[in-house]
Amino acid sequence: MMSIILGVLEEGLVYAIMALGVYITYKILDFPDLSVDGTFPLGGAVTVTLILAGINPLATLFIAFAIGALAGCITGFIHVKLKVRDLLSGIIVMTALYSVNLRVAGKANVPFFNVSTIFENSLINKLFPASLNGVTVVVILAVIVFVVKFILDQYLKTRSGYLLRAVGDNETLVTSLAKDRGMVKIVGLAIANGLAALAGSVYCQQKGFFEISMGTGTIVIGLANVIIGTKLFKRIGFVKSTTAVIIGSIIYKACVSFAIFLGMEASDLKLITSVLFLAILVLSNGREKKVKA
Repeated sequence: MMSIILGVLEEGLVYAIMALGVYITYKILDFPDLSVDGTFPLGGAVTVTLILAGINPLATLFIAFAIGALAGCITGFIHVKLKVRDLLSGIIVMTALYSVNLRVAGKANVPFFNVSTIFENSLINKLFPASLNGVTVVVILAVIVFVVKFILDQYLKTRSGYLLRAVGDNETLVTSLAKDRGMVKIVGLAIANGLAALAGSVYCQQKGFFEISMGTGTIVIGLANVIIGTKLFKRIGFVKSTTAVIIGSIIYKACVSFAIFLGMEASDLKLITSVLFLAILVLSNGREKKVKA
């Protein structure tokens, strides 16, 4: 039972980082950004390449975020400057990134089990005994998620953060403030995809390998995490939206693990994800209709 709980926390916390990025595009910008399916494995491809080249695993987190942010800027540029619809912009970048990820990683599957990562290195081995290996991973992930959440919360309180919120709610207001709403969108997409790539980097270091298909369905998982968290804590004022998203990610992974525990196969993961996401959407829409009535 303990191994299941630790597994849920590990998976939930990793995807919580990505879900915070999806929260920016889905809840704040109201932008259906499918490029997340490409930037998540992009972070992993960059990480595995750098680690095998001898780069400090902690540094790869920052580099992966920067590369992911660049991909987000490209999505924003295609939408804002080239006037391509938001959904199509994400699809274009997501499709292009599949080839880019293969180029960066070198091949579709790259293991790196015998090298230092943020979860296993000389410092971590000194601080935590081998008997606490499972707990160690959860603690490190919790620290990373807390730092990301804290920085994001502080950013959203800045002038740039308020403009980001305004673009999603009222673009005319941003224009009236003599600000380029398109540039604000690009910044938001950069942050969101940077977080997705960061999550991919953490994911690869946790698993010890890169797989080209690891990003398939990432946006669906992210949306499910965001919707679960924001709907559950919608009327609880003291719980911040970012906190709700993190908790939603853990709840979602718990639901998936429970389904597998009941007899579903691991190969049915995508099916479970789709069914859960559909159920969440139907239930959330039903509640909204009752409130309006």
